[in-house]
Amino acid sequence: MNLNQESEVISFLLKISNVVGLSAVAVMLMLGIVMFLELTGTKINFPALTESAPPASAPTVTTPPEEEMWRAPDLAALPATPEGDQIRYGRELVAHTAEYLGPEGSVLQIANGLNCQNCHLDAGTKPFGNNYSLVASTYPKLRARSGTEEDVVKRVSDCFERSLNGEAPKPESAEMQAMVVYIKWVGKDVPKGDTPKGTGLIDLEYLDRAASPELGKAVYVQQCQVCHGDNGQGLKAAGNSEYTYPPLWGEDSYNDGAGLYRVSTFARYVKANMPLGATHDNPILTNEEAWDLAAYINSMPRPKKDISKDWPDISRKPVDHPFGPYTDGFSENQHKYGPYKPILAARKK
Repeated sequence: MNLNQESEVISFLLKISNVVGLSAVAVMLMLGIVMFLELTGTKINFPALTESAPPASAPTVTTPPEEEMWRAPDLAALPATPEGDQIRYGRELVAHTAEYLGPEGSVLQIANGLNCQNCHLDAGTKPFGNNYSLVASTYPKLRARSGTEEDVVKRVSDCFERSLNGEAPKPESAEMQAMVVYIKWVGKDVPKGDTPKGTGLIDLEYLDRAASPELGKAVYVQQCQVCHGDNGQGLKAAGNSEYTYPPLWGEDSYNDGAGLYRVSTFARYVKANMPLGATHDNPILTNEEAWDLAAYINSMPRPKKDISKDWPDISRKPVDHPFGPYTDGFSENQHKYGPYKPILAARKK
């Protein structure tokens, strides 16, 4: 062992002693063992004990968070105050409208027996269930259907006169006030100008053909008839003022001035919510089945409403508004059932 090797050995052993806290005696003993091995011809390789940098970590990949689904406020968190009681009463009226305001209503008899939540699911709180999330942040607003600025009272009144085929509670009544307060409370956390995920209804691509009532009838028989009846009459238990499953056509259903009478609105509604068990991310109906089912149900007889004052600016009518006159050359039948893409293309010219 030459001088340089001896120096390396001593340096190595000193580093060992510093790392593990060996005594001087132990170091000398180790040195003796090393020298013995060297004299006997055993090759020794001394590892370097220099500090090494920790291994480089893999680059962090940041995944953008998925947009959070809108959720209604927690009803259980409402205080036991007059204001809280009013909101709770408003929810009760939305969920069980027929019990209070239907043909056998305990307060008034002014509606057809449907509940508001038959159209606005879970009392207007279900994501993509035609909910009330945007009402508080968007009303009052100008609505093209009436051509006037509307407040929430007017919006609720429209539902009573169209979807519930009845008459609206008086604006100053306890019932109207409670429903308005509740509906505003549902959307109270949505900032003006925001449209959170889950508001309203899902988007549904237009078909390249007309929606077919004939094909929709087969879908109805297979998917809907068991709950809503072979004649669309719904199901109501004996002695109950509310429908378990609402009628989809006939005298007790929504009239032809209601929003659901538009085929696109009904198709978007059922796609994410019907039959029972369907959700927006796990639908049961295909897109075509949703369109055809909407066409079939809205081809069936139902109450009429005077809509002569609707859409004072006829150029603002939706593409699927089923009643003329129109500013384009397409028929009422095509406006009702489609195909809609040619109408949209013509409007862009």
